Amino acid sequence: MTAPAAPDTPLSSELWAEAAEARVLDAAVALAPRLGWGSRLVARAAEEAGLSAADAMLLLPAGPRDLAALLSRRHDAAALAALAEVDPLGLKVRERIRRAVEARVEAAAADEAAVKRCTAFLARPTNLKLGLSLLWESADVLWRWAGDVATDENHYTKRVILSGVLASTVAVRFERGAAAAAEHLDARIREMEGRPAQGGRDAYGRGRRARPAPLRGVGARTQSGGPDSGRNRLTWPILRPGEVSRLP
Repeated sequence: MTAPAAPDTPLSSELWAEAAEARVLDAAVALAPRLGWGSRLVARAAEEAGLSAADAMLLLPAGPRDLAALLSRRHDAAALAALAEVDPLGLKVRERIRRAVEARVEAAAADEAAVKRCTAFLARPTNLKLGLSLLWESADVLWRWAGDVATDENHYTKRVILSGVLASTVAVRFERGAAAAAEHLDARIREMEGRPAQGGRDAYGRGRRARPAPLRGVGARTQSGGPDSGRNRLTWPILRPGEVSRLP
């Protein structure tokens, strides 16, 4: 199959690119379990999508890195579509976060074999920065759906925390199933609220020490009387932008 060549007008070019990206990504998701995530996958997926080598280079100049970004953003969009009928402002913050993470995890689970290959690719030292950026982007999408409007240091802190919760919950979902992932997510949310995990023990059976609670509502500086005031108010630890690169 041969797809139409890239058109010249800006609008037509944008529409062509979106359609071509979707075809290439569909092919890549099907091929990744067998081919892995790399240049060979990009070439085969582009061929399956009917693209010439020149068009494939125009569409995906960074090859498998661009393809990884397309997959992550497709799952972000799928999560938002699944949440479209949910009014986040009618929920407590913990339930907003639970719903958002569950939707994003299930979007990834729909392409589990391909996501595992993509994750292994992003875990390489040269791709770690991209992997962390995409994870941050997903956390940002979910927080914005949940109603977060923070523009101070809390903006960064929330996304750092949720990035870790999202990554670990996806890993548990793939390895131990949906029930274990739901239990893991509930435990992480309890920790974010400053409450101990069930039974007051950590993963090693040790008693947990009291510590500051990073989760108590959306927005550390919301206006009183708004949907995020009072019991839904968050008190986040301060993490300045320059400190993100020094995280362990």
